[in-house]
Amino acid sequence: MNLFEHVTQKKIREESPLAARMRPRTIDEFIGQEHIVGPGRLLRRAIQADQISSLIFSGPPGTGKTTLAQIIANSTKAHFTAINAVLAGVKDIREAVEDAQKRRTYQNQRTILFVDEVHRFNKAQQDALLPWVENGTVIFIGATTENPYFEVNKALVSRSRIFQLRSLTEEDLRAIARQALNDEERGYGNRTVEIDEAALNHLVNVANGDARALYNALELAVETTPPDETGTIQVTLAVAEESIQQRALLYDKEGDAHFDTISAFIKSVRGSDPDAALYWLARMVYAGEDPRFILRRLLILACEDIGLADPNGIVVVSACADAFDRVGMPEGRYHLTHATLYLATTKKSNSAMGFFDALAAVEKEKEDEVPNPLKDSNRDKKGFGHGEGYLYPHSYREHWVKQQYLPDNLQGNYFYQPSEIGYEGALRAEVEARRKNSQPAESMSESPKPFDC
Repeated sequence: MNLFEHVTQKKIREESPLAARMRPRTIDEFIGQEHIVGPGRLLRRAIQADQISSLIFSGPPGTGKTTLAQIIANSTKAHFTAINAVLAGVKDIREAVEDAQKRRTYQNQRTILFVDEVHRFNKAQQDALLPWVENGTVIFIGATTENPYFEVNKALVSRSRIFQLRSLTEEDLRAIARQALNDEERGYGNRTVEIDEAALNHLVNVANGDARALYNALELAVETTPPDETGTIQVTLAVAEESIQQRALLYDKEGDAHFDTISAFIKSVRGSDPDAALYWLARMVYAGEDPRFILRRLLILACEDIGLADPNGIVVVSACADAFDRVGMPEGRYHLTHATLYLATTKKSNSAMGFFDALAAVEKEKEDEVPNPLKDSNRDKKGFGHGEGYLYPHSYREHWVKQQYLPDNLQGNYFYQPSEIGYEGALRAEVEARRKNSQPAESMSESPKPFDC
């Protein structure tokens, strides 16, 4: 590097955003993630001993995935190569591998290949990397905000140690903010900055576990606040509120947060907790989830978990879905809320699951003939006697008569298990009575009389 490049690099570092300038350089400067880098933990020991194997860092944005990779780069004797999966392709992977092979051959030096946003690589790109990880040409380190078990090549996952990073705690974020305010070289330690406790609490709260969001807000607050007559930059609550106005929610519509949040929502409605149901609904709406997706899930739940305990459940949700299509957002939030609250507070039954018991019987049991009285009599009654012996229920009192409807090999099987709750509770006694106590019409001492219309 010549003098001009050195000056340029120094200027870039000085003008970099606070989040980049304050990125920890050593494991001792790293704040948070004590469960993986705390004293005595495996990753800390591996970094300190320069014995890194292939790794995948998974976790929300701003929790330290790239930072840990750079700490490894600063502390290892191996050559460190970094690429971003958003910008790189198979060609870049091949070039990195060729360089790694040369270093291994001529300099006996290992190569660590760091792939940021590794989930952005398609299958072909991940496959191109796999052989070189497998034979040790490169030590692979990947960083992803997604679940690596779903988004990363299974072979890569099996050859890597996975470390899951968590959202930073409020204590972590406060320590990070104080570190930035006190650091004279990279932060604001060379200025007189005073931050109100309420302002710091607001920044920490709204940053929502994301160090980068905190750094960006703190930088905006300090850089845009003029010093007073004593030269002090006073960061008040009002300044903090202007600097970070909206909570950054981790919510990728195809990622874990999406599935975890809708799961929490459905389970809260199923569990009859309207408060939790409204909270998870609000989180989804706030994050920009498609309201029609939420309504589709409620339509499913209305039959799966409400069922005949309250037959109006499906009616209400269908009406809310139709109303939403007419009204749209933002007023459509009332219809989302109405459907959610109705299902969360009404009676519950999952008796519709009896279908899957019946399906299992179809799959496992030997297929038996349709009982002859139930066969179609329109075509084969004369030739084969199909339909003979069928008892027409409407010809009997209460429009019901005992007769065989299941195949012979399934007689005595009960797939429908009515609950004792709500409307279905009234059905239960009647269903059980018909199963247990009624006798076939042919065996009654007195023939049943047709219903007199």
